[in-house]
Amino acid sequence: MSRQIPVGDAPLIDERSVKQPVWDLPTRLVHWLTAALIGFSWWAGENEELDLHIWSGIAVLSLLIFRLLWGIFGSSTARFSSFVRGPRAVRDYLGGKWKGIGHNPLGALSVVALLGAIAFQVGTGLLSSDEDGLASGPIANLVSIDLSDKITDLHEEFFNVLLALAGLHVAAIIFYRLRGKSLVAPMITGRAEIPPGTEPMSRGKWWIALICLAVAIGVTRWIIAGAPPFGT
Repeated sequence: MSRQIPVGDAPLIDERSVKQPVWDLPTRLVHWLTAALIGFSWWAGENEELDLHIWSGIAVLSLLIFRLLWGIFGSSTARFSSFVRGPRAVRDYLGGKWKGIGHNPLGALSVVALLGAIAFQVGTGLLSSDEDGLASGPIANLVSIDLSDKITDLHEEFFNVLLALAGLHVAAIIFYRLRGKSLVAPMITGRAEIPPGTEPMSRGKWWIALICLAVAIGVTRWIIAGAPPFGT
């Protein structure tokens, strides 16, 4: 049952109708920018806009590094320690015993799989080169030409795996929407209805976000430079 709570002199309202912060701004920006850039990277690759494809992939790399750092130092719902759980937590969730905000234990598996797939896709892209050798990833020189060619084929083929994982992600969103729960709106507004008594989100510090961003950009620039001294 829901509880009725007074708000000043206003009539009693349903506590469940009060929306609380769930996703911070950095998490939401990374989510949507990554999705947009992956789509753009696919378009650029299909249309042989290789320079755009490479730079888009580099932007995804920066976002990925930031997200990994934010998953350690960011807001409570963004931290991997708050949502990555073992089989028992997944079983409890399926049994209706889980209570919390952010990613549920089953959804966390999807998040980890997507981040891993994006990391693999970006990593193989960094080591790839086209058939003519006119365009190549910034650290393709770390491996032999033959190996780079094999990695290029893997980079192209693995995109289907990434696409399949993204499709499962969308299917889950549609499934929850049919059950009356929107996952898209909270990722836009940052707020969602949470059950009474649920521990609220603990926001990350803005200056920590800036440090994570600076580190992500710094690592990306190092890779663009050929990852010296390894690439020299």
